[in-house]
Amino acid sequence: MNTINILRKTKMILAGMVLFAAFSLNATAQDNTKIVVKKQHGGEQFGNTLNLGLGLGYYGYFGQTAPLFSVNYEINVARNFTLAPSVGIASFRSDRFYDYAGHHYYYHRTIVPIALKGTYYFDELLGAGPNWDFYLGASLGFVYSRTVWDDGYYGTYTAAGGTSRLYLDGHIGTEYHFNRKLGLFLDLSSGISTIGLAIHHL
Repeated sequence: MNTINILRKTKMILAGMVLFAAFSLNATAQDNTKIVVKKQHGGEQFGNTLNLGLGLGYYGYFGQTAPLFSVNYEINVARNFTLAPSVGIASFRSDRFYDYAGHHYYYHRTIVPIALKGTYYFDELLGAGPNWDFYLGASLGFVYSRTVWDDGYYGTYTAAGGTSRLYLDGHIGTEYHFNRKLGLFLDLSSGISTIGLAIHHL
């Protein structure tokens, strides 16, 4: 599967996620009242949340920029702090070809980062409104990588370059709550950045 097809599928999945979020707005007014009350009494919980994201992985883990799907599940550990086991997957074709015996060849790579993500929420410190969350986080884990070359290539396999096996990432992000069950988040990091849906109280 080439990069163009992957990007098309990524756009279709993201569009579906946005439509799903839009349909949830019917319950926003009632649920937002619950969010306000919760924050006023200092009882907001950030855990028991499933995060589904689409985004981009960068050179350190991929060898090039590539689309990625990720999922993690947040668990409350302390006040304003969560831990989340996480996993992602990306599959792509190299963005340039390699010459061998007068022919052009590409490699195909699958990347699976597996990590534990710690997140601290600054809502109380920043006085964030009832619909917003702001956080900093860090992830630590490892990266599984598999590279396959086109049939007929017998050149130097190290031409594809290596990827880091250690997954160490810093995060900064925000989430907008449509209601107490569903939110839209943006997570920016040094290795993988995503946008997606947060499903709360699971």
